[in-house]
Amino acid sequence: MEPSPAEMHDSVITQLGFGPFCVVASKRLLTKHGLPVEIGGRALDLLIALLERPGVVLSKRELISQVWPDTIVEEGSLRFHMTGLRKILGDGEDGARYIATQVGVGYAFVAPLEKIKLPVAEPTVAEPPPRVNSQKRYVSGVGSLPPRIKLIGREADVELVVGHLSHPKLFTIVGAGGVGKTSLAVEVAHQICAQVYERVRFVDLAQVEDAGLVLSALAGALDIPAQAEDPMAVLLAHLRSHKLLMVLDNCEHLIDAVSDVVEQIRYAAPNVGLLATSREPLRVRDEYVHWLNPLAFPREPQDLSVEQLLAYPAVKLFVERASSGNTALVLEANAAHLIADMCRRLEGMALPIELAAVRVATHGLSATHALMGELFSLGWTGRRTALPRHQTLRAMLDWSYELLTPLEQLVFERLSIFVGPFSQDAAAQIIADSQVESIRVVAVLDELTSKGLVSVDHSNMHAAYRLLEMTRAFTREKLAARGETETHGLAFRHALFYTNLLANLGTTPSAIFASAARLSNQLGNIRSSLEWSFGPHGSPGLALPLAAASAQVFLHYSLLVECRAWCSRATELLELGFYGTPVEMELQAALGLVLMFTRGNSAAAEKALLRALDIAVSLSDYWSQLRLHGRLQIFYERTGDFASSLAWAEQAVEVGNIIGKPEAFAIAASLAGVSHHLLGNQVLARQELESSLRNSQPSQRSSTIHYGFDHHNRTGLALARTLWLQGFPDQARHWAAKVEAEAAALEHSVTYCIALIWTMCIYIWTGDLDKATASLEGFSKIAQENAFGPYMAASRGFKAAIAIRAQQPADSVEILEESLARLHSMRYELLTTSFEIALVEGLILRDQHTKALPIVERTINHCRQSGDAFALPELLRLKAGIVKSIEPRSNSTAAEVILQESLVLSQQQGARAWTLRSSMDLALLQMESGDKAQAIKWLESCRNWVCEGHDTLDVRRLEQLWQQVNDMA
Repeated sequence: MEPSPAEMHDSVITQLGFGPFCVVASKRLLTKHGLPVEIGGRALDLLIALLERPGVVLSKRELISQVWPDTIVEEGSLRFHMTGLRKILGDGEDGARYIATQVGVGYAFVAPLEKIKLPVAEPTVAEPPPRVNSQKRYVSGVGSLPPRIKLIGREADVELVVGHLSHPKLFTIVGAGGVGKTSLAVEVAHQICAQVYERVRFVDLAQVEDAGLVLSALAGALDIPAQAEDPMAVLLAHLRSHKLLMVLDNCEHLIDAVSDVVEQIRYAAPNVGLLATSREPLRVRDEYVHWLNPLAFPREPQDLSVEQLLAYPAVKLFVERASSGNTALVLEANAAHLIADMCRRLEGMALPIELAAVRVATHGLSATHALMGELFSLGWTGRRTALPRHQTLRAMLDWSYELLTPLEQLVFERLSIFVGPFSQDAAAQIIADSQVESIRVVAVLDELTSKGLVSVDHSNMHAAYRLLEMTRAFTREKLAARGETETHGLAFRHALFYTNLLANLGTTPSAIFASAARLSNQLGNIRSSLEWSFGPHGSPGLALPLAAASAQVFLHYSLLVECRAWCSRATELLELGFYGTPVEMELQAALGLVLMFTRGNSAAAEKALLRALDIAVSLSDYWSQLRLHGRLQIFYERTGDFASSLAWAEQAVEVGNIIGKPEAFAIAASLAGVSHHLLGNQVLARQELESSLRNSQPSQRSSTIHYGFDHHNRTGLALARTLWLQGFPDQARHWAAKVEAEAAALEHSVTYCIALIWTMCIYIWTGDLDKATASLEGFSKIAQENAFGPYMAASRGFKAAIAIRAQQPADSVEILEESLARLHSMRYELLTTSFEIALVEGLILRDQHTKALPIVERTINHCRQSGDAFALPELLRLKAGIVKSIEPRSNSTAAEVILQESLVLSQQQGARAWTLRSSMDLALLQMESGDKAQAIKWLESCRNWVCEGHDTLDVRRLEQLWQQVNDMA
């Protein structure tokens, strides 16, 4: 940074006198008659620059370059400071003449000078704040941020905050309500994110009233489905792999919860920048705090010219907002002084200034100033005082409130019932009662909007209104003063409105999906209605229907834990008259689903699903029966009870036939096909699965959310596995890749995890271990981010299974044992057989045949009892190899008998993939016994039907054995 003029010329100018004044350059001091004169740093720099070359006209550009060497300024700033310098010197008073102006060129110092030495009591003068580059940098295309507005007087603040956040850290903008913290944060985020961060996410915590929902708000902003018991783990898992900026706005009412969250984020995700706004510091480790002061305003406006007044940021803001609201507004000298006086009374607070400016635009400057003088008294200075910090805002809002008619006041207070945005229709229905007609509510709402007391967003097709956070706090106090009868009636109408709104989401999955998607900004109102309805002064008669209806919205946004909480509370109140009703059915159906995916396959989940199905049957609601049969089929499939799973699938087929619609046929056939596949009947499974695909439409997220998972996608996955078992590995891989991509496009974590589980098995079977590894990476990431306990345990098991298939077991046996133990504890048995096969193969690779034998025998017995028969031929084959390895000579016959059983069973199942493996093992036995002809017979039989998959591990092994047997002497 270049030295200031005072620093450059300190050796030339020591003490210079002119008239009654003396400049002490070394102390940056101006005195008059030996007493210090208050002078700004820029004005003093101008004076010293002129004194260095007395009588010489210095151009405007030259003066700007000397006084502002590292800052871009306009000539207006030079004129403003020159005017101030002339006023300080009294230029023109009583004939005194110090500075002359050459129009269009510049300025010159024209008074006589003399070097003098005067004994001056020199006070300590604070150094001026460091200069910052005020040149703005703008970026566009930043997502998830509110639109930027024109900031006035905040260039230095923007530069400071941007500089700090050039490296990820926790930075908090602190100041009083209405000072402009949010606007500053939004501007900073727009400027910096494209330069430093991958993306930016804005979280408006003003819509969150419950501290327990802070994590849900953050997860929603990051598009993370918060459907886990530990949402903090989900959030941290997502953030660790990203470099993004999170803007947390309005933290003060949730400061304890926010402080805890951001401290954990800083520790676990150091590449994430955090920009918070609050009325007080978060007071957490490694926090950087910037106190945002009010805009500079003229403390003695009566002594300043219009040009000087307009140079103050507070006045600039007022004029800009008032002019935009009324383009015919003309600012004369008197008008500028009235505005400056209002800015002084408002202490430079941005929000009150903007509200006052809007008032001027609609009611005139003089009237607004007069009313302000009568009703408004503001004594807050922007620092902490004995009064609470919100007193300033209350005073400002009291003024606005007193300007309203009694009817406007009543409507204004009642609007505080809304949490976040609300529609005109919502206001009309909820605010209206015997005192206020709906049509009057709409008219008053328009009036309040024009007065700047209600904000409106026209970016959507339907205008969304909202109260600013501090305005809502003010009106809630006013409303409470009217008494419990008033507040109770209003809360009842609020809950009733949202109950009816949610009850009319639609009846089809697509209609429900479209309606729920439009309610993203209404979660605050839905939650508020639920809290009141279930509260001590609420209405249980509304609570249950509201909880049932809101479940669809929570499921839409993957808020499974929150959905579970409300459904659980609702089921405790069923004795109030909702037993056996559609309301109870929806509550139990949602509760069973969310329990299954958030707490595992528990008895409570089973009970809820069975109860929902009983009600659907009693109501003859066949579509709901079909939906619940699907949930029960997958529930028992996950617990490893495959016989029961098939029974539910068969009942679904009966219901599908009653409905008689293609969609119903498709769902029922899918459930039956999946069950037959796992039970080992691959021929029947393929028939059912292909029938399902013929009747089903392409996967849609609406149906996925409605049913809880995607039936079309599961059908394709089961068909892929069935095709591999039937000896068509190329077709199997084609379907696997296709349905995996479709699952990813649905953006539904549960469905995608199901897809990856099944396709990974196919890739492990075929030996496509690179694909298996790639799928595992995606699977592990999703499981970790969503805290899917069973899937997190399964991810380690899959990693071990891939390593064993690659014949690199290392510690894979121990990993599989741990994974299986965790899966058993969560009653997730779908992968038990596959992982136990991998475990046995790992023990074989380690030559631990004695340890492997009881494991494979236990698994075989389990599969016979549970019906999980699709892998029985493979288990028998492995047992045969283990038996032979323990006693090679004495057990060859026993091994052959077991292999023959495996062959017969694989042929009965239509599982040629298992037939191929058992046939190759039998050929090896024949080769070892010297029966080349029999070995050739087994291998030739397989080669005759193998028509694809020549690059797979099994087919390559077949060709190696064929070459080996033909090379035998």
